[in-house]
Amino acid sequence: MVEFKEYISEMNRRLKKYFPESDSLTPAEEGVFKPLDVFRVPKKEADEQRYKAIKYAFKHHYENNSFYRKFCKENNVTPDDIKSIKDFNKIPLVPDQFFKTYPSGKEFAMWLATVYTGELPSIVVKRNDDYDDIINKFNEAGLVISYSSGTSGRHTFIPRDKRTFYDAEYMIAKAVITMVYPFWEYDSYGYLLMPNPFKTNVFAGKVCGSYFDAVKDVQVAMDRELKADLIQAAMKNNLKGRIIRYAMQRENKKMIDKIINWLREHYKNEDKISFIGAPFILYFVMEELEKNGEYFDFGENGAIVTGGGWKIFEDRRISVEEFRKKAEKILGIPPENCLDLYAMVEGNGFMIHCPEGHYLHIPHTYYQAMVIDENGEEVAEGEKGRFAFLDGLAMSYPGFIISGDEVRMYEECPACDRPTPVLEPEVKRAAGSEMRGCAEEMRRVLAMDMGGGNA
Repeated sequence: MVEFKEYISEMNRRLKKYFPESDSLTPAEEGVFKPLDVFRVPKKEADEQRYKAIKYAFKHHYENNSFYRKFCKENNVTPDDIKSIKDFNKIPLVPDQFFKTYPSGKEFAMWLATVYTGELPSIVVKRNDDYDDIINKFNEAGLVISYSSGTSGRHTFIPRDKRTFYDAEYMIAKAVITMVYPFWEYDSYGYLLMPNPFKTNVFAGKVCGSYFDAVKDVQVAMDRELKADLIQAAMKNNLKGRIIRYAMQRENKKMIDKIINWLREHYKNEDKISFIGAPFILYFVMEELEKNGEYFDFGENGAIVTGGGWKIFEDRRISVEEFRKKAEKILGIPPENCLDLYAMVEGNGFMIHCPEGHYLHIPHTYYQAMVIDENGEEVAEGEKGRFAFLDGLAMSYPGFIISGDEVRMYEECPACDRPTPVLEPEVKRAAGSEMRGCAEEMRRVLAMDMGGGNA
C-alpha cells in the first residue's frame, strides 16, 4: 500500500494549478494546503488555526464590505470583540435566503457588487442580458460566480474571486481523496454525475473541475450548457416548463445507456472507476441494471462519492444507507467506498463521510460549524437544530451564514478516531424550508419520469 504522505504528494502534484500563486497564504489557506490530512489535525492545533482563519476573514469583510459592516454595527460587533473561539457566536450570521433577494438586469449586477467584498470588475450590461449573460461577463473579467437553486427555481448566487474558487476546488478534491485513501490513483476512470464544469455556472458542477485533473479520464452525465433561465423554466409547472421537461426526458434514456455501456467496458478491462455527483442518476442506472438482471462486482476497484439529493421522486426519498446497500448489491462496490459529501454553494466547507461509520467530518482548521435554535442560540451537543457556519476561506463575500438545513452535531466521531466534530450521516431540510441544492435541482430538471416517477 502506498504511504499516505506519498499519496497526498502525488495528489498535490496533479492539483498544483489550484495552489495560490502568492507565497503568502491566508490563515484559512494554511489550514487547507499545509496539513497532509485536514481531518486529522489535532484539536488544539486546529482550534488555533481556525481562530486565526475566521478572525482574519471577519476583519477582512468588516473593513471591505459596506453592507456587512452596517450589519455588524446594527449588532454592535467589531473585530476587536472576537478575542477567542468562544466569541465566534458574536459574529452576525447572514440568512441563506439573503442570497436569493436579487433583482434582474443591471440591478442584478449592482446587487452582486453589494454582496461582493472588494471591487467588482466593470462590465457592460445590455438590456436583454439574462443572469448567465451577466455572470459570464463577470467570469470573463476574472471572477467565478456560480449558483444553486431551491424547488421554487429561485437561484442562490454567490460571487467568488478566482483564488477563492481555486481554494474550493482543491479542498473538495482533498476531502474526497483523503477519505478514500488508499483508493485514489491518477490512472483511473471517472464519471461526473453533474453538469460539465466547463459548460455551466451551477456550483455543484463547476466546483468539480479538479476531478478532471485528479484522474486521467472523466466522462460527464450532463454534457450540455445549463442556463439559469432554463432551469427556472423547467422547474415551473406551466406549458413551457412541461415542454422543456419533455425534451429532456428524451435524453435521459441515452444518458442511462451510456453509463451502463461505460460500466461494462471498464469492468471487462478490470479498470479502477469512480462516480461523483447526484445519487439519483446512479440510482436509475442501478434500477435499469437490476431490471435486466445485470450485476457487476467492482469490489475495491470502484468508489462512489455522492453529493446529497436523496429524493428520487417527489413522493420517494431513499436513505444514504439504502443507497449504499444497492450499490453493493448491483455494482459490488463496498459500503466503505460509498461516501456522501455535504456542501452548499454559499460555503467552502466540504464535509464528507468517514468510511468507518459514515459520519460527516467537518474540516476544522478553517471552518466553524454550529447548530442553533430558532432564537439563534447554540443547542447542546447531539440536539437537532439549524446548521450555521463561519467560513474562513470565503474572502469575496461574507461566509458567515445560517442555513435552512437541520442537523445534529457531535464533538467526536462515534465510529473513527479522526479528531474533528461531525454531523449525523444524513442532513435534511428544516420544516418550512424549501428543498434546495444542486443535486435536487438537477433531479427536478433532468429526472422527469425516469423509471415512471413524477418530477
